[in-house]
Amino acid sequence: MRIPFNTNLSLPQNREENTKPSQQANVFDKAPHEVKPNVISPIVSLAQKELTAIDLIAPQHIEVDYDHLKINDVFYRTIFIAGYPRFVSAGWLEPVVNFDSSLDIAFYIYPVEGKGVLDDLRRKIAEMEAEISTDLERGKIVDPSTQAKLEDARTLQEQLVKGAERFYEFAFYITIPAASMEQLNDLTKQVISTLGSLMIVGKNATLDMESGFISSAPFGIDKLSITRNMDTTSLATTFPFTSAELSSDKGVLYGTNTQNESFIIFDRFSLENANMTIFATSGAGKSYFVKLEALRSLMIGSEIIVIDPEAEYKALAEAVGGEFITFDFNSPSKINPFDLAQVYEEGENQLGLKILSLHSLFKVIMGAVTPTQEALLDRALVMTYRAKGITQDPTTQKKEPPLMEDLYKTLIGMETPDALDLAARIEKYVRGSFVGIFDKQTNINIKNPFTVFSVRDLQDVLRPIAMFVIMDFIWTIVKKELKRRILVVDEAWHMMRYPDSAQFLWSVVKRARKYYLGLTTITQDVEDFLGQDIGKAIVTNSAMQVLLKQSAAAIDKIGEVFYLSQGERQLLMAAGVGEGIFFAGPHHAPIRVVASPEEHKIITTKPQEMRQQNINQNTNPNI
Repeated sequence: MRIPFNTNLSLPQNREENTKPSQQANVFDKAPHEVKPNVISPIVSLAQKELTAIDLIAPQHIEVDYDHLKINDVFYRTIFIAGYPRFVSAGWLEPVVNFDSSLDIAFYIYPVEGKGVLDDLRRKIAEMEAEISTDLERGKIVDPSTQAKLEDARTLQEQLVKGAERFYEFAFYITIPAASMEQLNDLTKQVISTLGSLMIVGKNATLDMESGFISSAPFGIDKLSITRNMDTTSLATTFPFTSAELSSDKGVLYGTNTQNESFIIFDRFSLENANMTIFATSGAGKSYFVKLEALRSLMIGSEIIVIDPEAEYKALAEAVGGEFITFDFNSPSKINPFDLAQVYEEGENQLGLKILSLHSLFKVIMGAVTPTQEALLDRALVMTYRAKGITQDPTTQKKEPPLMEDLYKTLIGMETPDALDLAARIEKYVRGSFVGIFDKQTNINIKNPFTVFSVRDLQDVLRPIAMFVIMDFIWTIVKKELKRRILVVDEAWHMMRYPDSAQFLWSVVKRARKYYLGLTTITQDVEDFLGQDIGKAIVTNSAMQVLLKQSAAAIDKIGEVFYLSQGERQLLMAAGVGEGIFFAGPHHAPIRVVASPEEHKIITTKPQEMRQQNINQNTNPNI
């Protein structure tokens, strides 16, 4: 958005004379015998005078030079703003407000009577129109600056007549404190350079530093009185608190803002949904970030559930007294994919929803199926549940659910080539090499506030299937009891490899808010995730996003999806470990993930650090 900054018009000041700040008392005014040339030193003997409050707070030494002040041991220099750009956007002062050093910034706003402004505008417009007409008659090229001023003046005149705008005079001063003269000169150059990048002209208040210091001090006294005309819209853009801060009075500390070192504290459940997506290259710190958030969220009462493909969360689960559940051939923990939610909601058919979910699961297991085979699978699933006495009647849905072996027998019993083909595709899960993983009744429950499901020991071909089954089981539990929960799906690209598992992940993202669930999806394979519409939809329906360091190959796709500027793209490619951009709703800020030494010890996954911890623990078991 570009907002015209009506500063090209040199209109006379119409403020009342008795409001002129120059008529205010000068706090530096002293009696003649109290002031020495260029040095004010109010040192009074305790024996001569009884100390007052003013004596106690007054500085011991003040030096007034032509281009700076020295108060005690601190140097000060004041800059006034002498020139502004023609167009600005909202929040244009952010680089100044967030400047990486302490600054004293003062604004003075003086309302001006509208009638006088309109009279002056009318005269100025007539003068500029006459100048342009004269140039045209003489065959001269019209001055572009005059045309620009005329356009601004006409626009402002129209807005003032309609009452849509009011007129003001605006003064803007900056006082820079420093510990030494060298530092003061260096900071002055940086401030003027920062202002110059915004097309703002800053000038030193040379020979008037005393008035400049008073004008930017919290006295409300404008001794410099260097103003510029502005209308309401232009003045509104100077609102000084539009900075890139994401801090609230509750929530989780995610890190620090690298721009101004403020804390990024946020409650993900305060947004329209609590879903979050995280994209980063391998080793950029995405798992570190998630583990830190999970640990801190656990402290404020959230229940944490993690689907962990690489057993990275085991140390954290043990440290907080959580439950670490592994899935492999020899694991005692089992989940039956045919379990029903046993939660009855009006207008929702639990059996029908489960059969739809099983359709997606078996497409991942079986691969491509024809429409005829899909119809046969649907009929076989209904028959399998009916054989266990489970029908559309909610009262029957509390019975023990069937197993995959029951479906296998049902398909065999149909005695058609298509049904036998389907049975052959799942035979290895009930009688072959994969037996014992998905063909047993469920014997676990999520009762611990920190639960991790690990699928590290499964072959790559089984991981997407196991993640689907675990996620479906978690979704069943989530619907049974409403709690504040965070579900972490690490390496979510495993599920995005298959359209049906990706669709299931998307359905959970879409419905999580209804059950007080925040879903966190993490991936390093940006192309697989964002290369399909469902991946983009998951990002769109996640109110929080975190982008850590990105590779040059993925930055174009990331930039396209997140509408990143060129500067933000460069930031992500040059970011260090644990650095990136944090998005929360319409706000975003650069972030650096920070952890305490105690937190770091239990969440780090660096091999060298974990090896050293193991050595220390073996050397001293009490550590």
